[in-house]
Amino acid sequence: MTTRSRLTPERETELYTAVLDLLREVGYDALTMDAVAGRTRASKATLYRQWGSKAELVVKAMRHNKPAGFGDIDTGSLHGDFHAMLDRTDDCQMEKDSALMRGLAQAIHTNPDLHEALRDLLIEPEMSGLDVLLRRAVDRGEIRRDNPALGYVVHMMIGAFVARQMIEDRTPDRAFLTDYLDAVVLPALAA
Repeated sequence: MTTRSRLTPERETELYTAVLDLLREVGYDALTMDAVAGRTRASKATLYRQWGSKAELVVKAMRHNKPAGFGDIDTGSLHGDFHAMLDRTDDCQMEKDSALMRGLAQAIHTNPDLHEALRDLLIEPEMSGLDVLLRRAVDRGEIRRDNPALGYVVHMMIGAFVARQMIEDRTPDRAFLTDYLDAVVLPALAA
């Protein structure tokens, strides 16, 4: 396991910001540790010592850029919890996240290390937090335990995020996702 103790939080944020900027500019495949080193005035050796691989650096930069997980959200209702999730971001950040995800969508098919890092460091923690929210809603009686839609909530959410760009050529925003939650996700869960 690598250690990051030699970087201050400010320096780490600076590095992560540079990585995400480069990722938006050139895409994952063209992103190099040399480019990150040049942009951040860091050595390649430092980058590899701290993160081990390009995939790990990219995914940790994305994770660093995200608000805290969802497991701590508990408004007392699933409707409130989902809306509190949306309140943790803004339209500008959603646009940036959407651009990053579009850039990574193709790359994960040809880069198993990236796919594994995304699943381990970004997707799994998000799914775990969402599972906590859904279990609480089941425990409160808002959702039946045997509701088949429970297994598809993540798919519905990611689908909305991706489909808006493909179908309407518009970046998902809070208004769209709020409407989507109220019109699609919550009715599917009968919440």
